[in-house]
This record gives sequence, structure tokens and C-alpha cells, in this order.
Amino acid sequence: MKLGTLVLLQLEDEPPLVQACYHGDPDEVRALLYKKEDVNYQDSEKRSPLHSACFCGESEIADLLIQSGARVNTKDNKWLTPLHRACCSKSEETVQVLLRHQADVNARDKNLADAITRGSCQQCCTLAGRTSLHHAAFNGHKEMTKLLLEKGATINAFDKKDRRAIHWAAYMGHVEVVKILVEHGAELNCRDKQMYTPLHAAAASGQVSVVKLLLELGVEYDAVNIHGNTALHIACLNGQDVVVTELLSYGASINACNHRGLTPLHYAASSTHGGICLEILVTEGANARNQCMDGRTPLHMTALHGRFTRAQTLIEHGAEIDACDKNGNTSLHIAARYGHELLINTLLEQGADPMRRGTSGMLPVHVAALNGHTDCMKRLLSAMPQLNIDITDDCGRTCLHGAACSGKVDCVELLLKTGANISQLDVEGRTPLHYAAAHINFQCVSILLDTGSNVNITDRRGCTPLHYAAASDPDAKVIELLLKHDPRPGIRDNEGYNTVHYAALKGHKLSLEMLLDAAATDLLRSGARYSPAHLAAYNGHSDALNVLLGCIMNLDIRDYHGRTMLDLACYKGHHECVETLLLQGATILVQDGQTRRTPLHAAALNGHTECLRLLLETADDNNIVDCTDSFDRTPLMHAVSNGHVDTVLYLIANGAIVNNRDIQGRTALHRGGRTALHRGAANGHEECVDAMLHNGADISIQDSLGRTSLHLAAACGQVAILGALLLTGPLPSIEDRRGYCPLHLACYNGHDGCVEVLLEYEQHKVFSGNLFSPLHCAVINGNDSCTEILIETLGDSIVNCTDTKGSPLHLACKYGLVSIVQDLISKGGNVLAVDENGHSPALACAPTNRVAECLAIVLAHMPFSQPPNNTFQRRNRSESSPSAPFGATRTLDNPGSPAGIGSPAGSVQDVKEHSGSYQSSDSEFY
Repeated sequence: MKLGTLVLLQLEDEPPLVQACYHGDPDEVRALLYKKEDVNYQDSEKRSPLHSACFCGESEIADLLIQSGARVNTKDNKWLTPLHRACCSKSEETVQVLLRHQADVNARDKNLADAITRGSCQQCCTLAGRTSLHHAAFNGHKEMTKLLLEKGATINAFDKKDRRAIHWAAYMGHVEVVKILVEHGAELNCRDKQMYTPLHAAAASGQVSVVKLLLELGVEYDAVNIHGNTALHIACLNGQDVVVTELLSYGASINACNHRGLTPLHYAASSTHGGICLEILVTEGANARNQCMDGRTPLHMTALHGRFTRAQTLIEHGAEIDACDKNGNTSLHIAARYGHELLINTLLEQGADPMRRGTSGMLPVHVAALNGHTDCMKRLLSAMPQLNIDITDDCGRTCLHGAACSGKVDCVELLLKTGANISQLDVEGRTPLHYAAAHINFQCVSILLDTGSNVNITDRRGCTPLHYAAASDPDAKVIELLLKHDPRPGIRDNEGYNTVHYAALKGHKLSLEMLLDAAATDLLRSGARYSPAHLAAYNGHSDALNVLLGCIMNLDIRDYHGRTMLDLACYKGHHECVETLLLQGATILVQDGQTRRTPLHAAALNGHTECLRLLLETADDNNIVDCTDSFDRTPLMHAVSNGHVDTVLYLIANGAIVNNRDIQGRTALHRGGRTALHRGAANGHEECVDAMLHNGADISIQDSLGRTSLHLAAACGQVAILGALLLTGPLPSIEDRRGYCPLHLACYNGHDGCVEVLLEYEQHKVFSGNLFSPLHCAVINGNDSCTEILIETLGDSIVNCTDTKGSPLHLACKYGLVSIVQDLISKGGNVLAVDENGHSPALACAPTNRVAECLAIVLAHMPFSQPPNNTFQRRNRSESSPSAPFGATRTLDNPGSPAGIGSPAGSVQDVKEHSGSYQSSDSEFY
């Protein structure tokens, strides 16, 4: 059997040796040991015979077992050793036997009663790591504590919540044990993980003798825990009045604030047993007007918990009766909210203002009505200097509005008898009936209707009480009641929605049936952006959809975007609604009015494989799997774009063509208007790409710009996908229409991992299409790692490659890339190479063309300089005009080239347009 976490076994089911330990018969134990009984047997809880002997305090048997080979420090499931058991059994002789045989005095157990923070002396919570000294201290075993300390127990050993033996001795009130621990060097002001000191522990349980001892020993009486609470806070919280007196006599700060700004008086005002503590505090001069961080005074705390006697005491000692918290609420508001009538009487008798406004300009009487406290409302109404039953708050709501919300019929009846106006409108144009209907308060609705409330009145949104009931009433009881009072269910709100729309939105089947029975023809007439059936399908309310379909002739009606019910259900993945619509005959291949997508596209877009299965199994034409939208994108392309692996595999298994092209000539392997493979390569959906490759996707297919899936994977830094694509084999051509290869794009974007992968293949070490080399691409964006990889791998063949605008060294100098300049020169970069302006890399450092010309002249006339060649000769003024800026070095933003070949900047920049991500599917790049 189990009791909490303790497992109790039947003694007769245990081996004879364990039974003998419990019998306390040493001779029987000797006989069994002579018969070679297993001295280290363990039960299901890993308890040994030695545990049993120590638990029973049988020192002689324990000695016999140890001498026969029993392990003295064996642990059970709770990490309890025999020494732990002996300490709990108060058997000093057994403890001495164990210690004599080298029992570990500092062994930790797994469970320890957590009583300090609970304020309870019941051992019902556990925390890990107590030693035998913890056990002895907790149980008040004075002699055993001494013995353990003499045998080397660690005085300040702590459990897993950093509580030490002195914490537990203090909490349990074992004064003599505390003295022993202190004499052996226990730290008086030690703290656990919650920063509780032994003084906090003693104060929590009211151990005044320990408190006195600790104070006499000079502990920090105002030490705070992790919440900023002193021992005085803890004593007041637990109603330990004697401890409070003792702490104050030693000078504890009476108005100390914790991290929330609460003083001991706040705790005394609110705690269950804090009455006497509060009397002591106010007598000793505690400030009754202190406000915490929420603005609440101790008087607010009495109102919160209904402590009317303490409220009287606080008022007598200077509490401000109408003090407001941060929300503007007084103690009277708080008492009204929680229905503390006696406290309300006390506050009103002491002069509390019943006309003081709080949150949203509400009077205390509004608060009482809103929470349905009839007696409190009566008392507050009687205290108003001039009775105005229809007085409003800042939102124009009266007490009747609040009572209608609360659902308390007696409140509503009282207000109606007092003359409350049932037609009063708040700032939203709502009557009390609107609120009663919205909160499905049947009896309140009934009373208001019987009193003559207008059932068809509309608020500022154009909604009647029936609109709100339709949205809130799944059982249709309030709707049935309203329908008996001649409402007009067809009234539409400001957006064109009627009551059926509201019921469909929430999926209230019974409400729909009742409303449709009342006026089906009028209610289902078009006039809103969405039909009720669209709302039901979009939100997955299949039962409600069934009801609506029974009244609809056209199953392919469209919303304002041209989408059908089937499209919306597929988009959200509500397969039950999809199945319902298909069984009723909804058309599958219907295109919407925006992108001309079909329900198949909608399902694939969000990876709703079950919806796709229903669509494809119902369709008569198998080719529907490759239907296209206005961009010629197939469902497979959408599935790959968003990485829905299961959907991709299902579509391929059902015949989807992996190499179909969209309007830009791209397939699903591309991303964003390309092939599915292009899409997966750019977005990093590795599993989708693998699925495509295993099903015949062609990596050589180029989009309208001549880019393959390799280009996209390299541009977007998809290393794993790039590797998978490369493993399929070499491509006949790896240059796009601008002469750029995947290596250009990887270098331009700084994807060093992709650069390393590409350079493992000889085909990608050759680039002849565009003179603007991958090294130019890496240098222009300051991608040091890519630059280093290229130089190390390709060496001289790339360091001095030039186009008409100059070498990579020119670019590095132009943009001030110091480390790259050093690398290029150290690897043989030609410092005398010239660009189209005849400038060397040194002159490329000049900010303008004119500065470069000036620098060339100065260098030419410096002594000991090498005579300049025609590179540095001053040219015709027209050639050096400011209109031709210096350093027009080819970059990926400058498409000009002798061959008229542009740069890949357009492609990469397009990728970066959307949210700074290379993986955007909404950019022109895709």
C-alpha cells in the first residue's frame, strides 16, 4: 500500500531477517546470519535489514548486521541511510554504533519537510538534500546533535534549498539544539535560497523562545528575504503577536517596506490571524497611511478581506478613509466589490464618501451592482446624499447596466423597484438588455423584457440584444426568450452582419436552428463581406455548417475576395467541414478573385494533408493535382515553399509533376515563383528538397533569369541543401543570363559554408561568364571569410583577376577594407595594376576622381620617386569632370560591363527585400 510517497509493505511478505529486526530479537538475527541470510537484501524501496534495525532503534542488531557485512552507508530510494533512520528514531545507542563503523554523518537524503515557507508544521512537502544533522535538529534531538557534531558533522551543511540545521531547529523551536549549533559555530544570519534567515523561520512558526535567543545573540532583526520581507513581516503574516512584540522591543523597523511597498501593517490588516498584531503595531506607532506600490493602504487590505474590526482600529489611528489606490478606488470600492457589508457599514459610519469615483468613474454603488451584492447596494444607495438611481459612470453605465451583467435577479428587481430607467443608453448606445443578453442571464433578460425593454434597439455598432445573444448563447434559451418578444432577426449591424452571422461565427447550432426557423429567407440574404456559411467553415464549426447548408442552394457562393466555403475550410485545415461540403457537392476547382487559387492551393499552402486527401479522392480528374493559380503555381509549389514535407510527399505520390514551371518559367525546386525545387532550395526546406530530388526533380532547369536551384541555395546560404543538389551531378551550364554562377552569389552574401562546399567541385572553380569575379563579390561587401577561402583555394588565379573597373585590390582600397587589403597583397595582389581610369590601388583610396588626380601629380613630383608613367599624367579636364565620379569600380549594383552583362545584385537584393530575409517568398526575386 502507498501513503503519500511512503511505501508500506506487509511484514509477513518480507524475508525472515527483516522480520527478526522488527521483532527486536538479537538471537534470532544471529541464527539467521549463521544460515547465510542475505545481510544486504533490499526491498522494492531499496531498504536493507540495517535500515529496519536502525528504524526500530535496535543498536545490538545493527551492530550484528554491520559485523556480518551490512553496508553502513547504503541508501534507499529516498537517499536515506541507516544513520538517517537512527536519528529519526531518537536512538543514541544506534547512532553511536553506526558512527563507530564510519557512517557518513554528512550524507544527504532526498526528502525534507518544507515547512518554513508554508507556515505549517506538517511534514507534507519535500525538498532534497538533508543530512543526519538536519534530521536531528528538526526533531530536537539534543544529545544526538552533539554526538553528530563531535563525529565531524558539517555544522553549516545545507540542503538543496540552502537551508541549514539551524533553520530547522529555529523553525521547530528547539532552543537547546539552536544553542548547541551556535556553540559549534553555526552562522546566525545564514540564508536559504529565498534569503530566509533562522529568525524568519522562528518568526513564521511563532517560536518566541528561539526568537529571543537569536535576538540576544545579535542577529540582524531587519534582514530581508528575496521578497524584501523582514521577520516582522513574516510574524504579522502568520499572526504571531508575541513574536511581533519581541521584535519591536529589539528595535525592528515597524514601517519597513518590502519590494511591493507592503509594510508589516499591511500584512497584519489582511492576514487571518493578524488582528492582535495590528493592535500592537498601531499602538507602537505604525503609519496607517502608508501606501504600497499599487497605492493600497492597510485600510484597503482590510476591505479586501472584510476585516471590519481592524478597519475601525486603523481609522481610529489615523488611516485616511478615502485614500485612493492607483486605479482610483477607495476602501469603499474594494469592500463593495467583494460584498463585505459589515465593512461597508463601518466605513460609511466613519465618514467614507459614497460619491467618490474610482475606476472608469464608477461609484461604490456601481461596483456593488456589477458584482451582484444586493445588500451592499442597498446600504450604499441609502448613504447617497441625494438618491439618483440612474447616475452614470464615465462610460454612461448605470447601476442597472451593472446588475444586468452580474446576473443577480434580486439586484435587477431592487433597481427596477427604485425606478431605474430600463432604456438608459451608455456611451456605446447599449441598454441594460444588451448586457443581460450578452452575458446570457436568462432571468435578468426575462425581467427586463417584462418591464418593457426594447428588443430591437441597436447600439453604436448596429447590434441588437439578439445579436449578442446569438454570439453567446449555445443553448439558445435566451434567444428563444427574445424571439417571443417580436424581435427582427434580420437587422444588420454596421458591417452588414445579422444574428445568423454571429451564431455561425461561434458555431452555435441550436441558436442557428432557432433563428433560421424564424426568418431563414431574410437572414441568408447577401449583404455582408462573408456569408454565415463562410464564417462557420472558416472557424471549423461543422455542425453549424450542416444547419446552414440545409438552407443554401448554391454551395459555391463567394465572399468579397471570391473565395468559396470550401476554400476557407481547406485554408484553415478543418477537414470535417471540408468533408461536409464535398458530400453536399461543393465544386473543387473554383478559383478565388485575387490570385485565382483553388481549394487545393489553400490546403497545400498550410500543409493540410487530410484536406488534400479528401479533395483528390473526391475529384473526378486526376490532373487536378497540378492545377495552377494566376501565377501558374501548383499546390506542390506552395507546399514546398512552406516546408510541409508530408504534404509534398502526398502530392508527389498522387502524381504531382515536380518540374512544372510557373509564369516566370520556374519549377517547384525553386522558391517564390520558380519550380518547387527552387522554392525549397531558397527557403531551406531540406526534407522537401530531398523528396523532390528522389522523385525526378531536374536541378538544371533555369528560371527566366537563367538561375537554377543551385543559385538560390547559394544565395540564401542553404549549405545542406546546396550539398544535396551538388550530389545529383554536374550541370552543363552553371551561369545565369548575366554570367554569374552560384559561387558569385554565395560570396556576395558572405555564406562561407556555401563557398567551401562549391569549391570542393572543379566545375565551380571556373567562372568565365562575367569578369566581375567571386572575389570581387566577396571584397565589395567586406566578407573576410569568403575572401580568405577563395584566396587559399584558388590562389593567383583569382587574386589579380580584373574587369575594366579594376582588381579586387582596387575595391578593397576604395572601401577601406584594411584586413582584406593585407590579405590580397600578402597573396600576391598587384599594387601596380590599373583600372579603366589608369589608377593604381593606392589612388583608389582617394574619395573622388579629382583627389586621385591631385595625388598622382604630387606623387610624381616627390623626390626619389619613380618617374610616373602615363598612368599618372594629367588628363584632359573634360575627362576628369566631377560628373564622372572616381572609382566607378564594378560592383554588384553597377550592371554596366563591356559585354552588357548585369550583376546578380538584383537577384540577391530582391531576396533581401522582405523583412531582411534571404528566404522571402514575396519579393521580386521569387
